[in-house]
Amino acid sequence: MDTVSDFVIQRIRDWGVSRVFAFPGDGIGEFDGALGKAQREGDGLQYIRPTHEEICSLMATAHAKFTGEVGVCIATSSPGAFHLLNGLYDAKMDNQPVVAIIGQQGLPSLGTFTQQESNLERTLSDVAVYVQTIVSPEQAQAVVDTAFRTARVRLGPAVIILPHDVQGMKMAELSPANWVSRSSAVAPSLSIAPPESEIVKAAAIINAGAKVTFLVGHGTNGATDEVLEAARLAGAGLITTLRAKQVVPSDVPHHSQQLGLLGTRPSMHQMKDCDTLVFLGTNYPYSQFLPPSGQARAIQVDLKPEQMGLRYPTELNLWGDVKATLMALIPHLEAKTDLSWQENVAKEMIEWEHEMEAQAMLVYEDGVNPRRVYHELNKRLPPQAIVTADAGSTADWYGHHIRFRNGMMGDLSGRLATMLAAMPYAVAAKFAYPERPVICTIGDGAFQMLGMNELITIKKYMKEWDNPQLIIMVLHNNDLTQVSWEMRTEDANPVWETSQDVESIDYAGWAELLGFQGIRVKHDDDVAAAWDAAFAHRGITLIDAYTSRSVPPLPPHITAEYAKNTGEALLKGDPFELGVIRDSAEALVSEGIERVKGKLHIGQGNKHEDHDK
Repeated sequence: MDTVSDFVIQRIRDWGVSRVFAFPGDGIGEFDGALGKAQREGDGLQYIRPTHEEICSLMATAHAKFTGEVGVCIATSSPGAFHLLNGLYDAKMDNQPVVAIIGQQGLPSLGTFTQQESNLERTLSDVAVYVQTIVSPEQAQAVVDTAFRTARVRLGPAVIILPHDVQGMKMAELSPANWVSRSSAVAPSLSIAPPESEIVKAAAIINAGAKVTFLVGHGTNGATDEVLEAARLAGAGLITTLRAKQVVPSDVPHHSQQLGLLGTRPSMHQMKDCDTLVFLGTNYPYSQFLPPSGQARAIQVDLKPEQMGLRYPTELNLWGDVKATLMALIPHLEAKTDLSWQENVAKEMIEWEHEMEAQAMLVYEDGVNPRRVYHELNKRLPPQAIVTADAGSTADWYGHHIRFRNGMMGDLSGRLATMLAAMPYAVAAKFAYPERPVICTIGDGAFQMLGMNELITIKKYMKEWDNPQLIIMVLHNNDLTQVSWEMRTEDANPVWETSQDVESIDYAGWAELLGFQGIRVKHDDDVAAAWDAAFAHRGITLIDAYTSRSVPPLPPHITAEYAKNTGEALLKGDPFELGVIRDSAEALVSEGIERVKGKLHIGQGNKHEDHDK
């Protein structure tokens, strides 16, 4: 090894990393040069350079989510490091192993307020599970190995800060010496199972339950077979979190999809009636949708001990990997003979899917029904498809209408809930699985934030993909829709156009300018043909869907507060009052239930009756 930079590059490879998401700059310049040299010599890393450092960290997080590997992002000192923060927080809050390598000004400049010299360790200490500056060649090995090992074990982002002068120093040969650690690039096993005595306790709780529900999170990835077998024996209903849709195939009849505002009525009913609740690899944050304390005996299985027993008073917490834990648990489970609990979930899901289809087929006056767009996409998802969404209203339609079959994948920013992630996630998925079709579903607000830029990244790299098919579907309604509805339903405020309006852009035209296929959809009857044309095209397609801004993202349970707040917001002068009233009423009527009369009970006082009867 010649320099510290050369060593770090090789050590990254030793940790099984072949691809990094990076943006250059003077603070990381020596390291950038070494990356270039390694690539020219045929022993480097695939260097993906998107259009912004924030994209780098979001793509690294997405890579970790889709592959289970450590994602790596690289940026220069202060400005680049600060741009990485959003993606690193995405990794932290969604428990993903990411290593960020960040440049810094030279050692003599530290603490002298020189240009771009900032206290990066202090800035990054909140987001990182480990953050350390390499100040000598003798320290480099231990810092790199500790960063990768800690990211994997503690499931979060680790940060290596590499000053510019250290990057070019001659790498030392390590021998036994005081203060010098000699470390290994060996990943620890995470296949951890609790003691047999704890497994037996868990089995006894589950075996005693008559109405068992498994709440399955993203931490259950890779354990689909074990989840299904345990549910079969326990007679359990299955609910998946939004980020775990891919874990349980949609054709499992007792899988009621998601829970909460973006969830289903069968999932809500499971929470209302279950007597045993098993959390599998999830730190589901919306405790208002969980059962009242004392209703259900509860167990949690997780690799993050600090997150166990946090959302619901669990009776037993099992510190372990879900797959290994279920493999140990399954032999102790007694097969239920009464499957009426599962059968009822399956029956309710059939009814719910009919309601979702009815809502998707409604026609609105001010644009295409966004539900129709997702409904038609779901019918056409090819095998092995990967779907991403942002955290705006696309997350509602993704949750309500996308149903993954075995082998499909999908993800979005979870607890950070950033609108920026859909496009970086889709592009990262395409790099990880270049042979698979990828579909990015994104709102126009999110597309204007970072999505439009990344069409340039796609143009730059698409020639490297075995299958260049990537479809971007933009919900074009000139509104920050999710926030608009949150203003109405949570705070009883009317939409404020100054903050909510999104400037209308010809998104299909922008795609065509870059040489891609652009399709404009302005009528509901054109939706199916647009998807057919996109899937028939072996290349990049952007579907510009001109959708209604007034279609309500209705939760499965319409509370008095929801109805009251919406009504008050409209009475305060919401500029889209008539459209919202009409579209909300039509959507509710399509479900075939008496959940609304007149204007969502607008102006009828502070009634507290249940509006979901």
